[in-house]
Amino acid sequence: MPQTPPFSPSINTSIEATASSQQLSSANNLTDKVQASQTAISAILTKVESVVLGKPKECRLALACILAQGHLLIEDLPGMGKTTLSHVLAVTLGLSYQRSQFTNDLLPADVLGFSIFDKATNRFELHKGPIFNQVVLADEINRASPKTQSALLEAMAEHRVSIDGETHELPTPFFVIATQNPLFHAGTYPLPESQLDRFMMRLSLGFPDLKAEKKILLSSTQRTNQKLNTEEFISESSALKHNNNEHDAVISPDELMTMQEAVSQISVSNDVLEYIIALCQVSRRAYVNTENTYQSEAQSDISCKPLSPRASKAILQAAKAMAFIDNRDYVLPDDVQSVFYVVCQHRLEMQPSQQFGSSNASSVANKILSSVDVLNPLGHV
Repeated sequence: MPQTPPFSPSINTSIEATASSQQLSSANNLTDKVQASQTAISAILTKVESVVLGKPKECRLALACILAQGHLLIEDLPGMGKTTLSHVLAVTLGLSYQRSQFTNDLLPADVLGFSIFDKATNRFELHKGPIFNQVVLADEINRASPKTQSALLEAMAEHRVSIDGETHELPTPFFVIATQNPLFHAGTYPLPESQLDRFMMRLSLGFPDLKAEKKILLSSTQRTNQKLNTEEFISESSALKHNNNEHDAVISPDELMTMQEAVSQISVSNDVLEYIIALCQVSRRAYVNTENTYQSEAQSDISCKPLSPRASKAILQAAKAMAFIDNRDYVLPDDVQSVFYVVCQHRLEMQPSQQFGSSNASSVANKILSSVDVLNPLGHV
């Protein structure tokens, strides 16, 4: 029986050359995708920043969260533009949008939907709730009871919901943008850790600067004056609005999903992966706080909750999205640092008894970043 001859060195070399050529071709295709998306990225940010004035950094992070296929939690005082940001993102990306106002008497069925018996067809028919939209705004989510808050868990984790024993798939793409008031406000319920962990990022818009607040007041005055003007001016204004409609989408859902696929293909070096792992390891050592675990002087005063593997994956995905927005097909340590705080702050927070001390999530995140050497991240792990 004839034996199959072994591969010759020339054949092995040919296979390696073919594999290398395929990798190079794939890298070139990714670079082309990233560069081709920059015009749309710029247009999206321009439109969002024209509505949410004076917050370019927060607008970039919110877009990065969506490109990384994460969910966004916005925490701030009432009237800071949380709902406005969520609405303009949905409109700009061409996604279906519905707002659900969370109150203490809101039931899970009000969010998910419910079945009603139809006598004509002699069967139950599902009346879909707000969750069956591509962008769902859970406004003031921490004013609802924990039972209603937990209704979002399956939807956020698996993009599907179970109603009356039946599983229903949610539309693609699907994002939950939740807003919440600070916990010291009356009538709020803290979100459980299991639900906080489902949010990739937590943002705080903060007060606008003087220049941005002046623009906000002027735009409000101009809209009021427009309503009091003559019909001739209104017709001219309508024509102008038709040419530059603020409700027009910049991209389609299909284009958004193409961008998300490109983000997932952004290359990450082994050094960057080790840097992310080292950051998470610092939080875990601080949590365990055992005597036989090495802690540098910079790490000795860190007290926080540990970052889970889900958190490390969120850091990686968010860093990829920031690289994509910055027109790169590779991740830098700077990308990790730019998203570390917003991705990890709600995961690192202290116990309630420590929340009013000198340490907070911001200082803890900064201490973790400063305790890891970018050039040798796993030197003490």
